[in-house]
Amino acid sequence: MSAFSDQVKGNWNQIKGQLKQEYGQLTDDDLTFQEGKEDEILGRLQEKLGKTKAEVKDMIDSIGK
Repeated sequence: MSAFSDQVKGNWNQIKGQLKQEYGQLTDDDLTFQEGKEDEILGRLQEKLGKTKAEVKDMIDSIGK
């Protein structure tokens, strides 16, 4: 499991709350996290936010710290 996966799994509720505050267009379905499917959630966020995968990862990393 990658460091990114560990961070997402451990802090997902906090990250999800921050994302919903900053990006009101995100729904609970967009932010549903399933262990082992990190790429899937990154893809959904990429599509909704119009950002690259690296930008989404960086954004999540900054929230989770």
